[in-house]
Amino acid sequence: MISTQAATDTSYRPVAPAWHTIIVLLILFGLSLAGARSGSMPGIGAHGRVAGYVLIMVVEWITVAFIWYGVSRRGIPMSDVVAGSWARWVYFLRDLGIAVAFLLICGIAVVNGIGYLLKAQPNQAIRNMYPHGPIEVMLWLMLALTAGFCEEVIFRGYLQRQFAALTRAAIGGIVLQGLVFGISHGYQGWKFMLVISVYGLLFGLLAHWRRSLRPGMITHFLQDGVGGILAGHFLR
Repeated sequence: MISTQAATDTSYRPVAPAWHTIIVLLILFGLSLAGARSGSMPGIGAHGRVAGYVLIMVVEWITVAFIWYGVSRRGIPMSDVVAGSWARWVYFLRDLGIAVAFLLICGIAVVNGIGYLLKAQPNQAIRNMYPHGPIEVMLWLMLALTAGFCEEVIFRGYLQRQFAALTRAAIGGIVLQGLVFGISHGYQGWKFMLVISVYGLLFGLLAHWRRSLRPGMITHFLQDGVGGILAGHFLR
């Protein structure tokens, strides 16, 4: 159960100015709209998978750099946005175990179950984004690492705290960032956008529970990296 009260004194304090958040949202929605219009993952339709992967990585790192700029204006280091610690190896193993359990329960059972109920089928954009050959697989794994870090920072580390400050409720931050997470995947079609919104909400719950992005980052990488390679293989 999520408390509607702040977990800490800083729970409802914005981590960046409002104008900064508007720009971040415009970037996310602009990329989603471009993907929906082109019918492909942003960058891939026009430039192919290799160039598309690189372009997406560059855009995500630029977005995180912009977030770093915004939060630093409030005196907040990025280490506080990510939170958690791997000072001892046992802490990493703990987060790895949580990540794998979360992936199995939420990513495979719950999310796939919702996709089955919605009769969501991968469109051509999803089929085209998966890697072919060793070079594309290597870049895909780099892209998955980038997404695991950057997207968790963007959605669960930054937007979740901004929306919690806006709504004065932790659940408000979790739900709104989940919706934005789903909307940001316009190229996948509305059914998968809905499924991804639910998955984003679950990622938000995980981050809220653990007070850290680290387990979610591991899950995100495993979901996109390993899951994407396996999905591409079976779809082909």
